[in-house]
Amino acid sequence: MAAIDVAIAVLPLAAIAYLMVGRFWPATRAMPVAWIVAIGAGYFGWNMSPTWIGAATINGFITAASILWIVFGAILLLYTLKRTGAFDAINQGFASISDDRRVQVVLLVFLMGSFIEGAAGFGTPAAIVGPLLVGLGFPPLAAVVVALTGNLMAITFGAVGTPLIIGMIDIFEDVDVISSAVAAQGMNIEGWVAEIAVWAASFHVIVGAALPFIGVAMMTRFFGEERSIKPALEVLPLTLFAWASFAVPYWATAYFLGPEFPGLIGAMVGLFVTVGALKAGFFHPDEDWDFADQSAWPDHWVGDIQPGESSSRDTHVAADGGTVQTMSLPRAWTPYALVAVLLVVTRVVDPVTTFLQSNLVLQWQSILGTSLSGSFATLYLPGAVFVAVHLLTIPIHGMDAKEIKGAWAETIEKVTPAVIALLFAVATVQIMLQSGTATGTDGMLIVLSDTMAGVAGGVYPFFASLVGALGAFLAGSNTVSDILFGTFQYGVADQIGFPHTIILGAQAVGGAIGNLIAVHNVVAALAVVGLVGQEGRVIRYELIPLAYYATMTGALTLLFGYVLFPGVF
Repeated sequence: MAAIDVAIAVLPLAAIAYLMVGRFWPATRAMPVAWIVAIGAGYFGWNMSPTWIGAATINGFITAASILWIVFGAILLLYTLKRTGAFDAINQGFASISDDRRVQVVLLVFLMGSFIEGAAGFGTPAAIVGPLLVGLGFPPLAAVVVALTGNLMAITFGAVGTPLIIGMIDIFEDVDVISSAVAAQGMNIEGWVAEIAVWAASFHVIVGAALPFIGVAMMTRFFGEERSIKPALEVLPLTLFAWASFAVPYWATAYFLGPEFPGLIGAMVGLFVTVGALKAGFFHPDEDWDFADQSAWPDHWVGDIQPGESSSRDTHVAADGGTVQTMSLPRAWTPYALVAVLLVVTRVVDPVTTFLQSNLVLQWQSILGTSLSGSFATLYLPGAVFVAVHLLTIPIHGMDAKEIKGAWAETIEKVTPAVIALLFAVATVQIMLQSGTATGTDGMLIVLSDTMAGVAGGVYPFFASLVGALGAFLAGSNTVSDILFGTFQYGVADQIGFPHTIILGAQAVGGAIGNLIAVHNVVAALAVVGLVGQEGRVIRYELIPLAYYATMTGALTLLFGYVLFPGVF
């Protein structure tokens, strides 16, 4: 393989890294440039015709539209519940169980954050949970640090499985070498990715046992008056119980139902079981733990928003956690209960699934005369469920026109920056993916995979999750990380004779790890608590859980692939 081929193949990824990391460009500016670089690499380096470049770009846009439909619906429902005060009601329902900040972190960050990730994804948990913690009196910087950490196990599955469904299924179906190899194993792509989901969940269940404890320990060590993890050790039984309550249904859901529901169902069951145990008097520490008086906090802990502030119509949260609340918890939870029911029905009841997959499906066969085809299943994609529940929430929560307008305005403001970034990110990857099919040679990602396999050899699987983390760090999205590097990871596994399914499970976990330090997520989380400018400080904190998770995942990847399960495809 010529060195020039490798140099040309890496150019689009190098452009993303340089512009977003070196120049701090937002994805909305960097991704269109990367797309132009990919066009140049495809045309001059791979001799792709303009027709194939155009077809790959259109196919990428269609895939991105599917992601954006899900994102739009999920965030619309999220901001609907913020406008009605449902989130403050849910938050205070948990906070009223205990005044202990450690218990509140387990409930709100690990469990509630995982639920929001499973329902909405795309960086929303930290942007929602952070302000809720500040409303309860947490230092804003502490709120952001723990909020970014807590929902890591759910990130792999994102908003109802989007990272794996869009990031792997839709991509792999367009890669002949992968779809053919999977078919030779007697599987289809959808079934195989469901197996990848189980492996990813297995990594998380093992490594994530320490996750709730890490969130609490980071709070007590860096923001507690004692500057020690000793207070975190006092709630270790609670953190392990919450992990088990989440992990068992989480893994079982991945195994029996696939990649759409693990985070959602795991969090719902975990919340029910853990809250029930706490209400029954179990796992409460002997003494409540709290932060020092605010007068003792360093200036950089607090920005424009003071702890204790809340802005919903139904709840006023005082700094001591006291509230005046008018929305009941069952009413507040009703929309997400409807989401869970509708998602299960539309995926499990065959007549309903068939109807949704057969109506209002926008298709483009043989795009520009090539072998590429794309489709947009308007009703079957989870975006339709979210929008439907938003419409039902209007009468359920008695929303007025101003609140409806506000929810839509906030949603559009949140989603708009993602449109350009996702359209061109996926188009860039499609050009790289289709460069081989268009010319009858090894494509750009295959060339890069071969090179990486030659350099790292048999130890590469240890670093597979870090490659996934790099993708999420660069693009700010687990889904885009899977799109960027899923085919690459498959190619490396092929070259070194390592189980493809296990290495892609590590990739899916890596995409979640990278979200800890994804600049977009960090900026968004800081912005909603009035602390923009503290990005570097937050990222340094988040390197601690990142190092733990990546090291443990890497070691498990080697153990699974070489020792315990070498026969897996």
